Amino acid sequence: MRVVVRFLFRFLVGFLGLSIALVVLFKFVPVPVTATMIMDGNGITKDWEPLSNIDRNMVRAVIAAEDGKFCTHDGFDREAIENAIQQNAKGGRIRGGSTVSQQTAKNVFLWQGGGYFRKGLEAYFTVLIENIWGKRRIMEVYLNVAETGIGTYGAEAGAQRYFGKSAALLTPLEAARMAAALPLPKERSVKNPGGWLRRHGNTISARIGVVGRDGLDACIYD
Repeated sequence: MRVVVRFLFRFLVGFLGLSIALVVLFKFVPVPVTATMIMDGNGITKDWEPLSNIDRNMVRAVIAAEDGKFCTHDGFDREAIENAIQQNAKGGRIRGGSTVSQQTAKNVFLWQGGGYFRKGLEAYFTVLIENIWGKRRIMEVYLNVAETGIGTYGAEAGAQRYFGKSAALLTPLEAARMAAALPLPKERSVKNPGGWLRRHGNTISARIGVVGRDGLDACIYD
């Protein structure tokens, strides 16, 4: 029994040390690859760009579409989580309450899919990046590792794929259409969306102005 306890203790200490070391490393170094990329059978197209080379429209579109409280929460939007739990209890399409911080933690350090164990690790890494990276770095990493299309990762690769231009030159509508497709990039069309997806993209495009007006991206640029 003592041997088992000793092993578990060493494993825990090793895990904590390694995880903290990786988070500190990726505060300064671009994330080279993620589990999602490795397991993608469609190959990997990516091009890391600093946030200064990604148009502010893209940042605001992500906040408008994914996480309106990004600058004010501590990594977890408890109201969104509670609403998701209530909606999911009613049945129908499963809704998530994850913030950009949680999605970044999952994308960088973990794997896709659910389960309480993975969600627990996601919460742990979310706390780490919120306290070690800060908001600007979280957004920068998210916009470089998020899947933006089939075998395509990051805002720059997505902008080049869909619009033939740099992510530094995205218009509000282009950024909004990319953000609208982020939850299901393999299934949602960016260039020629129709029906609900087109309307959703237009709504996000309009909200970009609200994000700017209300300073919802202030934690990133101030």
